[in-house]
Amino acid sequence: MRRYLRIVVLCLACGFCSLLYAFSQLAVSLDEGEGGGGGKPQAGVASWIAGGGRGAARRAGGAATAAHPGGSDRCKDFSLCYWNPYWMLPSDVCGMNCFWEAAFRYGLKIQLVERMHLAVVACGERLEETITMLKSAIIFSIKPLQFHIFAEDQLHNSFKGILNSWSFLQTFNYSLYPITFPSENAVEWKKLFKPCASQRLFLPLILKEVDSLLYVDTDILFLRPVDDIWSLLEKFNSTQIAAMAPEHEEPRIGWYNRFARHPYYGKTGVNSGVMLMNMTRMRRKYFKNDMTAVRLQWGDILMPLLKKYKLNITWGDQDLLNIIFFHNPESLFVFPCQWNYRPDHCIYGSNCQEAEEGGISILHGNRGVYHDDKQPAFRAIYEALRNCSFEDDHIRSLLQPLELELQKTVHTYCGKIYKIFIKQLTKSIQDRYDRPLKER
Repeated sequence: MRRYLRIVVLCLACGFCSLLYAFSQLAVSLDEGEGGGGGKPQAGVASWIAGGGRGAARRAGGAATAAHPGGSDRCKDFSLCYWNPYWMLPSDVCGMNCFWEAAFRYGLKIQLVERMHLAVVACGERLEETITMLKSAIIFSIKPLQFHIFAEDQLHNSFKGILNSWSFLQTFNYSLYPITFPSENAVEWKKLFKPCASQRLFLPLILKEVDSLLYVDTDILFLRPVDDIWSLLEKFNSTQIAAMAPEHEEPRIGWYNRFARHPYYGKTGVNSGVMLMNMTRMRRKYFKNDMTAVRLQWGDILMPLLKKYKLNITWGDQDLLNIIFFHNPESLFVFPCQWNYRPDHCIYGSNCQEAEEGGISILHGNRGVYHDDKQPAFRAIYEALRNCSFEDDHIRSLLQPLELELQKTVHTYCGKIYKIFIKQLTKSIQDRYDRPLKER
């Protein structure tokens, strides 16, 4: 009996040692991969240290810089200790402290991977719009953000200069990409609708390592945390791969149901200006279509669709998405209009009930309304966020002058319901900046 007991004890000891060794190798591999930014070219210098929002990230980042390995207190302070196999430890490092530190650092780095991915395509004169959109995402969001910015080559240096100047925030990373299309059909894709617009169709094929992604147009403004729309991914059922809002709530003013010469989703079609995607599912799915009895994957269906419908589509890539989801309606999650609120929702009278009840979550200033006088309520929101800095006091003081500007727009249908423009914005500022730091 004692012999068996000794064998059991010996096996447990060997297993424990093996576990320690495996854990040490895992910690070392995490250290080696930490600074690579996922292998993306031209990645931004900003990083995220989990916990407590922007202020905590700043403090943690400063501590990490100051706490260089090799200090005399490494044996006493878990946060300064680095794990190695016991026989390789420096003389001033305690093995047990390093064991616990490895567990602490492993848990911290798992959180580093959990970030929200946001993509945008910017061409021509869209630099300022894009920067304002990114700023609105940063101001209110809680979890770390990874920006994927597809832009014409001449815009890259401008993006780098501005985004690198924001690196003190330590709440985001970014990667810049050139505009690219399949070489054999590049000219056709570039001519579709607006320059660069169809780039979004190829995001699942380009960002192969990204599981889920929120794509937005440059003329989007977040009035509440990106976290809130990102959480809609959890509401997808087993067949849904993407989420968009309806193109119209009121069929009498709908475009697709009155003028479209191609299939479209639902009663009024969908708008692709805000598109949440589970790209892993998109890449795996075989899509039904009206070109062949054989189901096609995402990379195989796009060009045949363009060839069949290029003379019948007006809104380019958005029309192609409508065609795809017409044939595969089970694959689309439709979210309410408050997540993609456009001038069409108020230009002839209010027709977005969800925004009336809860306020606008994401503002979409299509048709250039941020830059003309046709919809001054939209322009007032845009200019307020464009001119806003990242200082907490500046953000807190944004509301009062903005409301005064909105009150000047009541001569328009959108201006008459200006309170829905600031309802969620007010809540976002209160939740993010007025609460004590511990409650954020």
